[in-house]
Amino acid sequence: MESLHVIVGLGNPGAEYARTRHNAGFLVLDQLAGRWRLEWKAERKFHAFVARGAEAMPGGILLGKPQTYMNASGESVGALTRFYNVTHTRCLVVVDDADLPFGEIRLRPKGSSGGHHGLESIERHLGTRDFPRLRVGIGRQGTEREITGHVLGRFSRSEAELLEEVLKRAAEQAECWARVGIQKAMNQFNGAVARPDNEGKEQ
Repeated sequence: MESLHVIVGLGNPGAEYARTRHNAGFLVLDQLAGRWRLEWKAERKFHAFVARGAEAMPGGILLGKPQTYMNASGESVGALTRFYNVTHTRCLVVVDDADLPFGEIRLRPKGSSGGHHGLESIERHLGTRDFPRLRVGIGRQGTEREITGHVLGRFSRSEAELLEEVLKRAAEQAECWARVGIQKAMNQFNGAVARPDNEGKEQ
């Protein structure tokens, strides 16, 4: 299936992690599934929830949300790419990034893990860093390097309005990547996401 595109969002399974910053990848994938009206199904052989869309675009699309917990994401991504014989350049990984300010998204064709354990796991299982990744900025709190509490925390009320715009734009970028290629997707979408226009609203 050379023309199939796979988009994987990283996160942790379970209600306790739902809508946390570390699950930004899951949230973007839910946006995509909604855009294409795809249904999630548990696939035990992939350790993931999977949604397929044969008509979403030429060649078809496959969405995956690994259920292995973040640090073992590569088990699921490796199983998906091997089973469908998908080249690494056709597998986009959507991931949270604490080194990127909240409200920014950045797509790259390859790169380092940046210390992200989910990306590290995927690199080990694929044996390469040469796979595209869409980073969703979640920012940091202060200058602390220990940010476990921050990434596993939920988005605040003040972040909620911009978050919806970020998720929408990240989903649009992922779709652009699959339809017309990474270069146009980077040029058109990388950067800060504009806040919703509040002009004319009551103060």
